[in-house]
Amino acid sequence: MAASGAQFLDPMCGSGTLVIEAALIAADIAPGLGRDYYGFLGWRGHEPAVWREVLEGVKARARSHVPPPASPWLGSPRAAPLIRGSDRDRVVIRIAQANADRAGVGRIVQFEVRALAEPTADAPPTAPGLLCVNPPYGVRLEDHDTSLATHRELGKVLRERFQGWIAGVLIGSPELGMELGIRAHRTHTLWNGALECRLLRLKIDAASEREPGRFSKPDASLRESPGAQMFGNRLGKNLKRLQTWASRSDISCYRVYDADMPEYAFAIDIYGTFDPEQTWLYVQEYAAPAEIELDAVRRRRNEALSVMPEVTGVPEERIHVRTRRKNKRGEQYRKVDEQAHFHYIREGGLKFQVNFDDYLDTGLFLDHRITRSRLRDAASGKRFLNLFAYTGTATVYAAAGGAASTTTVDMSRTYLDWAQRNMSINGFHGRQHEIVQADCREWLQASATQSARYDLVFLDPPTFSNSKRMEGVLDIERDHGALIDACMRLLAPGGLLVFSTNAQKFKLDDEPAARYDIRDISGPTLPRDFERNPRIHRCFEIRAKGVPG
Repeated sequence: MAASGAQFLDPMCGSGTLVIEAALIAADIAPGLGRDYYGFLGWRGHEPAVWREVLEGVKARARSHVPPPASPWLGSPRAAPLIRGSDRDRVVIRIAQANADRAGVGRIVQFEVRALAEPTADAPPTAPGLLCVNPPYGVRLEDHDTSLATHRELGKVLRERFQGWIAGVLIGSPELGMELGIRAHRTHTLWNGALECRLLRLKIDAASEREPGRFSKPDASLRESPGAQMFGNRLGKNLKRLQTWASRSDISCYRVYDADMPEYAFAIDIYGTFDPEQTWLYVQEYAAPAEIELDAVRRRRNEALSVMPEVTGVPEERIHVRTRRKNKRGEQYRKVDEQAHFHYIREGGLKFQVNFDDYLDTGLFLDHRITRSRLRDAASGKRFLNLFAYTGTATVYAAAGGAASTTTVDMSRTYLDWAQRNMSINGFHGRQHEIVQADCREWLQASATQSARYDLVFLDPPTFSNSKRMEGVLDIERDHGALIDACMRLLAPGGLLVFSTNAQKFKLDDEPAARYDIRDISGPTLPRDFERNPRIHRCFEIRAKGVPG
């Protein structure tokens, strides 16, 4: 491509690795040419004369291809270079230029400080080229949703400004690739250390575009396949059975399918929204184990998607599909889009905002429906504390139950803003409803020395978190005893702590069980639509010894 005059761009170049590699390829500079030592030089069978001949040959090729600064390769001094990189970080751009200079290609590349969404001088480019980029994978939990947003922004930039280009995007998980909104014509599995990655090869044109996070229409012929028919029959039976129950129970949001057939590993939720009244499908695909062939995974996915609109009656434009990796450590998810589109749902006579586009969770944990209702029943006249509060749905229920005051604590400003909106749309305002941004563990420690006490506490921590904003690592299987103790120190006489966790293999430690009166309410808080997965959560009522339940 370089020989034909095509440009190269890495719009998130960091320290310049891909740009320098592209320059070495374009200039026909052999890999490692700048090294002065190789291990094979010490081999007994090494032939120095042959090696010198090879070395002189590749040096001559490199000299013949590296252009002087005034060559037609670069054009006039004001012309855009053939090979370039950009990044929003001024420091790493300086490092990238220094790296290119050390690699001997500093004069045939150009680096500039530029944000991903900021157009280049020739945007859209005047001629097609090659764009290669290695966006952040979001491996750390607090970076995950930021990475989703970055991939979404990258996809938008590619679709709007680089039509006709070829792109190579290295992603850390399939769900990140979905955010690009561009179908890959080839996919390669690669390994970055121990991290399995995908290299997506993209032809950026109208034919390859799809809406990020939305239903991607599969081959219609798959509807008649035995697998699609089998899946459709199961989904239809579940829907018929649960629709009657949901209507009778005044429930508009519920799970209709949860990997009932292991080969079709989806969690499918129905969401009935109001203003306007619409039905949506929120489909989460559990990432397949590595030993399952990728072609088989794709076929089963497309078989399932091919029958969903017809079986459920939900049009394609209201079906949202996400890929979710199962993680025994759990995950938390944060906001990824400043243009978030929220919908309104009703649950238990209350209103809540949900979001189908920008998160891996919608903002409403459906399996906690009964738990929230029990909190409302217990909240009358009580001082209520909600820890690891997420979007504050439990706080809304407690306020609706007549809580004398509520305190909502979470580390995420995004979640707390969402919680505040959930409170406001239900008419709960005033100083008695406090919102606190803090690391819950630090807040508990600090509050233990103060006089504030609570009559009803809801503790629903993540299974695992290593957030940069949090001191240390939270592992609920290891740390739940300390958290329970800290909450019990804040509990007023006669008070109740409700502790819930989604850790699939959770086992309560013996020490809390010996110190407190603990009642396992996991079964009574399991909604009917989650009966297929009885370990979706564990839930406990905890009181001081001798306090009547």
